[in-house]
Amino acid sequence: MVVDQTASSIHYILRPVALTERALWDTFVGQHEYGHLLQSWRWGELKGSSGWHPLRLAFYQGTQIVAAAQVLCKTAPYMPLRFGHLAYIPKGPVLDWSDTALCEAFFTHLHAFLRRYGALAVQLEPEVDLAESRSKIVLQRLQEMGTRRVASVQPRRTIVTDLTADEKTLLSAMKEKWRYNVRLGVRKGVTVRVATSTTDVEAWYDIYQTTSARDQFGIHPLEYYTRAWQAFAPDDTVRLLLAEHEGTLLAGIFISVFARQAIYLYGASSNEKRQLMPNYVLQWEAMRWAKEAGACSYDFWGIPETDAEDEAMAGVYRFKRGWGGHVVEFPGCYEYTYHPLAMKLARRFV
Repeated sequence: MVVDQTASSIHYILRPVALTERALWDTFVGQHEYGHLLQSWRWGELKGSSGWHPLRLAFYQGTQIVAAAQVLCKTAPYMPLRFGHLAYIPKGPVLDWSDTALCEAFFTHLHAFLRRYGALAVQLEPEVDLAESRSKIVLQRLQEMGTRRVASVQPRRTIVTDLTADEKTLLSAMKEKWRYNVRLGVRKGVTVRVATSTTDVEAWYDIYQTTSARDQFGIHPLEYYTRAWQAFAPDDTVRLLLAEHEGTLLAGIFISVFARQAIYLYGASSNEKRQLMPNYVLQWEAMRWAKEAGACSYDFWGIPETDAEDEAMAGVYRFKRGWGGHVVEFPGCYEYTYHPLAMKLARRFV
């Protein structure tokens, strides 16, 4: 625990959050303007099952949480955290970047805590659109802190669709071919349902492997997606939507709704009956559900960093940009190093 008292008698406390406080954590993150799924409690649990150690740090002013950071810690194989690790804050931290005093106090306490905890460096990947004026203050804070740009972990660019309009307006914002394909799929009998069992997840994973081979991208083992579904599905934060035709599974997508934002996390489609346009029906139904669940935006979660037609994922980019959204670019990942020499050696393992 770190305690600070300023000249104005403001007391700050930075402390780890206990398991019994998970609801308090998710309430703060979910309601904050900089909140994000990757800062949610369950996301930390998911990453905890795949080699990361989640550390949730809440920053209190008196009895009120005013900032938070879910820090994912990773060590070299078989090494304990106290002997040195990389600390990573995905889509965070969650704080008001425009509040100078708060930022100074928060990062002072954060760095002190992580140093004592054994971090060799901390990487931050804030969630802010570079086209927005508020991104300037975020970049200024990172520069003042003495960070440096490193390779991004999350996608640097994405496409985001505004869900605040009514359904008629959302449809009219799409490319004409996209509207046609949605209606064609529905007319041809493509139906969408919510996955209800791990058997559904396994069936989805079978076609996800097909998609991975076809579009040439890497995927996690089945167990990762099963754990994701088991972690998030109970409170409906994440749904696995499945598109079927006459009992045959054709496609499926994982969709999350958290902090008023929907995210298209993972998508799979088989090579069967592609002429029925199941992917279009799926995305439209996902948007409808997300809107109903209170999401104000729909993030298609990653596009190539260039618009080149020879880009490996150009086809995926074309599909995503037809839904009427706009391109969003993020600042990327920034690192503050505590032990430069040790971190140089550790990069071989983390």
